[in-house]
Amino acid sequence: MDQFISAYQNAFNRYIDFSGRTSVGGFWRFVAVNFVVAVVLAALSGVSSVFLILYFIYALAVLLPSLGIAIRRLHDTGKSGWMILLGLIPFVGFIILIVFYVQASDGPNEYGSGPED
Repeated sequence: MDQFISAYQNAFNRYIDFSGRTSVGGFWRFVAVNFVVAVVLAALSGVSSVFLILYFIYALAVLLPSLGIAIRRLHDTGKSGWMILLGLIPFVGFIILIVFYVQASDGPNEYGSGPED
């Protein structure tokens, strides 16, 4: 459980850091925690509109950390952070990004010697 919390905290600590690398494990642990928080807030929004407001605030708060960790993950696989724009292609772009995100680390590359988390 500590690994999940530290991956989540690391993403927020480096929220405007678009350089460097993030390991596959650190990335997916952040995604898992982010998903759970978003689902809980979305489920509770049916109970009270306060939770709906909290959900939108959370979505805005997690936007930059999510973008940063996704770009660092692409760097870890040896790809440019600009590849994240593939997600704008309907249907196919999301699948391509998932394939990139699950790839193993590329070893030392132009973005650094190894994942920093």
